[in-house]
Amino acid sequence: MPTSSPDRAAILEAFWQGGHLADPPAFLDRAREVSPVLYDPQMGLALLTGHASVSAALKSPHVRTTKYEGGDAFRASESHAVMAPMMLFHDGPSHTRLRSLAQRAFTPRVLEESREFIGSLTDELLDEAARQGEADGVAALAVPLPVTVIVRMLGLSGADAERFRGWSASVADLIGGLDVTPERWAQVEADARAMRSYFRTLADDLRAKPQPGLLSALAAAGNEGGRLSGEELLANAVLLLVAGHETTSNLISGSLHALHESPDQRAWLAENPAERAGNAVEELLRFLSPVQGTGRVALHPLTLGEVELPAGTFLSVSLAGANRDPRVFDDPHALDLARENARHHLGFAAGAHYCLGASLARLEGSVFLTRLLTRFPDYRVPEQPLAYRPNFTLRGLQELRLSLR
Repeated sequence: MPTSSPDRAAILEAFWQGGHLADPPAFLDRAREVSPVLYDPQMGLALLTGHASVSAALKSPHVRTTKYEGGDAFRASESHAVMAPMMLFHDGPSHTRLRSLAQRAFTPRVLEESREFIGSLTDELLDEAARQGEADGVAALAVPLPVTVIVRMLGLSGADAERFRGWSASVADLIGGLDVTPERWAQVEADARAMRSYFRTLADDLRAKPQPGLLSALAAAGNEGGRLSGEELLANAVLLLVAGHETTSNLISGSLHALHESPDQRAWLAENPAERAGNAVEELLRFLSPVQGTGRVALHPLTLGEVELPAGTFLSVSLAGANRDPRVFDDPHALDLARENARHHLGFAAGAHYCLGASLARLEGSVFLTRLLTRFPDYRVPEQPLAYRPNFTLRGLQELRLSLR
């Protein structure tokens, strides 16, 4: 077992203070060079940045997700009531039960039926952005596309899309927000209260008058022997709403910037976007890592690589670190849209908690890139300062000005 060292402790402390957020690839390279399983026994935690160790931890039966916990005051909050029942924080039979119900929204048939809608919606958003001259690619394209799609799949009202965007931002802060101020916390609590009220009323309506869409199916399942409680329904409806667009929003905005920064790669993709967009999406998921990482806990003693970890060790699992591991990806900091093993990325995690909406995100990303580069292969991104949301889990641009003319 490794002994505590100043190097390990300093890197881990800096990581937990958000020191990696300014330049994640450089920070994670440094951590991986010390050890792909950077463990400090005095701190009781390990930072995993190697592809093999991350994959092994995500698939291990001796590892569970971290529970959504806190002190007594937090457990009494509206936010805890929204988050704790989410399948994201469950393992074993309870996770399997919740996931099996939600999975029906992402069958190949359902996704294929959504392709035409995604394409027409993308064209509408591109048309509007082009009319504006210079538009914010995040607000005009990256957010409304996946939000509108998941709202439709859930069977909710499109008129509520703007409200859902605000709620989603609050849930994102609850999942991995950094330095949430008291003022922001008050807004998050207010949003959590509003979410619970909205979905509780909607669930009652859908049980009485079923409608097309996943949420109605989930509400009906709650009547089948009490398999899905009211709180589970509310929490997982919110999870699907948020998870259904956050990764894709960050993928789209990040792709707009990454392709601008790599004109040779953009030109290659624009030559035949319909045929090349699929692999391009995989490489962009690897390169950008819209979901930076996740947390796990070792239930039993665990060996990752040559490092022995005792039971109870907290594992900070860096998907972004794994996706830039030079032992798996040649020249990992280069964007190579034709990369042969791009699909080996762990952008959607792995194991039992593999992203439920991975196929939807791939479809949306592929359709978006195809339509964008077919119509606007020479879109421009003016020089501008970039700001990312301060979040441990999700990495996405706050704004990206661009011109489609």
